Amino acid sequence: MTAVLTWLMLFLAAIFEVGGDAIIRKGLSTGTTLYVAIGFLVLGTYGVLVNLVGLDFSRLLGAYVGWFAVVSIVVGRLFFDSRLTPSLWFGLALVLSGSIVIQLGDRPLSQSIAEAERPSPRAPAP
Repeated sequence: MTAVLTWLMLFLAAIFEVGGDAIIRKGLSTGTTLYVAIGFLVLGTYGVLVNLVGLDFSRLLGAYVGWFAVVSIVVGRLFFDSRLTPSLWFGLALVLSGSIVIQLGDRPLSQSIAEAERPSPRAPAP
């Protein structure tokens, strides 16, 4: 799986997790059992998507938490009128910093830099 596809899958998983939780919240607040059931299905979809990525479990969830935090804040603001306070932005910066450390922390810095600078393989000329 390419890096772009991996990040896309994590982003979609975050949308399904936050969306499923929001649907369940709506169902509980309105007493609508159907919303709760739909929310369960959406949360189940999140679980499948996040595990299809194929990363080591600890690194997977470390990277995923960053996406989840961003999507949660956006959904909270758009659908639940959550306030965007300075402490929220600071907390988000800490969460995203932690996600980066978890993803890149096991590799020596020189290896991470070398991978970033390595030219992509090209197909041989015909």
